[in-house]
Amino acid sequence: MKSLTQLIGVALAVLPLAGTAQTENSDLSETRLINRIVAVVNDDIITHSELDNEMVSISAELQKKDTQLPPRAILEKQVLERLIVERLQLQLAENSGIRIDDTALNSKLQELAKANGVTLTQFRSVLERDGYDYARFREDLRKELVINQLRRQMVGSRLKVSDQEVENLLANLEASDQGDVQYHLAHILIAVPEAASPEQIQAAQQHAGQVLASLAGGADFSRTAIAESNGQTALDGGDIGWRSLGQMPTLFVEPLKSLQPGEISKLIRSPSGFHIIKLIEQRGGERYVVKQTRVRHILLKPDALHSDEETRVRLQQLEQRIRGGEDFAALAKSNSQDTLSAAKGGDLSWVNPGELVPEFEEAMNKLQPGQLSQPFKSQFGWHILEVLERREHDSTAEYKRSKAIKLIRSRKSDEQLLLWLRRLRDEAYVEYRLDS
Repeated sequence: MKSLTQLIGVALAVLPLAGTAQTENSDLSETRLINRIVAVVNDDIITHSELDNEMVSISAELQKKDTQLPPRAILEKQVLERLIVERLQLQLAENSGIRIDDTALNSKLQELAKANGVTLTQFRSVLERDGYDYARFREDLRKELVINQLRRQMVGSRLKVSDQEVENLLANLEASDQGDVQYHLAHILIAVPEAASPEQIQAAQQHAGQVLASLAGGADFSRTAIAESNGQTALDGGDIGWRSLGQMPTLFVEPLKSLQPGEISKLIRSPSGFHIIKLIEQRGGERYVVKQTRVRHILLKPDALHSDEETRVRLQQLEQRIRGGEDFAALAKSNSQDTLSAAKGGDLSWVNPGELVPEFEEAMNKLQPGQLSQPFKSQFGWHILEVLERREHDSTAEYKRSKAIKLIRSRKSDEQLLLWLRRLRDEAYVEYRLDS
């Protein structure tokens, strides 16, 4: 990342060209426009070309969603603010030594391509066909990965969830009979700075009241969010997606209970400012039933005395002895190197889908109760397994508890991330030059 003085030097380097031919003057004007500084962010800058590129990208995304664009000046201000907050995070990440090298970046690109059912070459072709510059896409992805890692370090790793918090959330959800209900929300935040004066708070409240009155008069929520919100989802029309009661900020829970789909809340006060939420739709209330398998296995591991092939042959001999009538449990106790299950005759008890490594689960799912597998290999070594029985199990209680932990972490993360970003923004030196 270049320093402010370096980049200003680049911009000034074109000035001696002034006073030459008219065509050169025209080119110079265009160059000056592209290189014009629109914001100073600590010791870095944001140029007009960066802002313009982001404006094009955001406008295209909003048009794909059939979202009516606000006036250019308003959208430009929101996009610039997003770039400022992004730049501040990248500066902090650089100072913290956070890097995403090409190996990690290429691995993530491979994941994205695979998730879309194409090769990396095909993925690149699709991007370029849709008008995306591949080199810019790579660097945008690198920035996103860096920022995500920074946020995990600054916010996510510090979140703690106690057993009492989980129990309280489960009890509250049970009492409200809404443990599995999810809400699709949109959100507008009129922010106040940290340690705001009474005058600043009053001004923000008055502005929020005007926004709320405009919405009550029929203004489009999405367009208003793009134009007015200081929230992280402003340029998504305020859409924060599907949330359960446990996942959303606590201050939204009570106002939400009185809303019907399509309705908008009154002003909600928080340390961050004044919030307005809209309930778009809701769903849920289902049970969580899984197909469990009771399975037992014998594990042998290659070592300095036994090669991989010798280990496979030894396990094959055990398989043949079992098929010949010897007791699986007895052979597991005397031979298996999975010491925990060996003590129970190789029994892994009831397992849920996704709990075991893919190779084990694939072999297990091919068998009917009472059937024995052939030797197969996983990252742990060589296995043979026997499926004992299967059942449909209502895992709603376990599922709810696991989900409650994730919801509390997500809620805390959202709240702490917002406060952290506001603090990062308030403590930074930012000089606007957009109108200069």
